[in-house]
Amino acid sequence: MATLDEQIARALEESRKSGELEGAKSWAKPQVEDRGFSETPDEFRMPFKILKDAGFVPPEVEMLREIATLMEELNAMSPAHPQYEEKRARLADLRVKTSVRLEAMRGSGRI
Repeated sequence: MATLDEQIARALEESRKSGELEGAKSWAKPQVEDRGFSETPDEFRMPFKILKDAGFVPPEVEMLREIATLMEELNAMSPAHPQYEEKRARLADLRVKTSVRLEAMRGSGRI
């Protein structure tokens, strides 16, 4: 019986021979890191990528993207800015909510 790595290698080779891989819009191009990727826990990256490729974006991914956006905005603004504290509080709240949701997914065995 073939190992999982051997099965994957065989499937990739079959896809290469059939031209399926070359037909992909991302073929031979560097992979672009999505916003929120670095904030996504390692064990969720592949499942979320599969869902994204299938056209479904989980709410947790949207939350991670919003976290990345808020972090960029906060890094670009002065603490004296009128919206700084509001955005900082939103970021803290979103981080807690996201952590709770991801931890619930870990505990449920869904991922």
